[in-house]
Amino acid sequence: MTLEILTSDSLAPLRHGFFTRRGGASSGIFDGLNCGYGSSDQTQAVRINRERVAKAMNVAPENLISVHQIHSAQVLVLDEGFIGLDGTDRPKADAMVTNVPGIALGILTADCQPVLFADQEAKVIGAAHAGSKGAAKGVLEATLAEMEKLGADRNRINAVIGPCISQRAYEVGPEFMEDILEMDEERSRFFAGGENDRLHFDLPSFGLYLLRNAGVGKAEWTGHCTYTDPARFYSYRRSVHLNEADYGRLISVIRL
Repeated sequence: MTLEILTSDSLAPLRHGFFTRRGGASSGIFDGLNCGYGSSDQTQAVRINRERVAKAMNVAPENLISVHQIHSAQVLVLDEGFIGLDGTDRPKADAMVTNVPGIALGILTADCQPVLFADQEAKVIGAAHAGSKGAAKGVLEATLAEMEKLGADRNRINAVIGPCISQRAYEVGPEFMEDILEMDEERSRFFAGGENDRLHFDLPSFGLYLLRNAGVGKAEWTGHCTYTDPARFYSYRRSVHLNEADYGRLISVIRL
């Protein structure tokens, strides 16, 4: 099966893609294009999957860089010294930026927001893993700040949120809402009532709000929900509900 790659006109003509799970070498609960070395999938299958992604991005496998994601606001600035990092020695961070042609930034997700950034005039790109925790901690704003240090102008930056969990599938408790509202009561708009004390959180709308408040030139979401489309996307929350032992990781990539 061929790879399925979702793209955005806002990032064109830069080579980029939000890869679905289709077209991979993994099997079982990981069936498809699992790109997460942190999963319990066979290492060789993950390596093959990442090689297929690198080929689609027209880079050597060692030029496809990902990090050990920890739900933080840590951003790495990548230069040629990061080329060749494999799955065992990845630095801890949740976003990357670069102005080096040929380096592909790869973000792994399974419900969280993958966000790809580009200032095409300055030739600066970024990629962020923005779950509710990382987004609340400021990973999106931190990514923009590091891009500006490389010469980008946030008014020219286009940011695209890829497939992530949608509000109807993201049920949370009252303590989650308290954490999100701790810094800004305005964020209550991203919650809708559920059964009993349950609430539903609108993660992509929260991401768009943060990006637009930060002053990006354009921000959009592809509109794909990871939880409700198992044929195309991995989902951590769905795997929990199905009592599965583990789950695959989707990859989203951008390069100059």
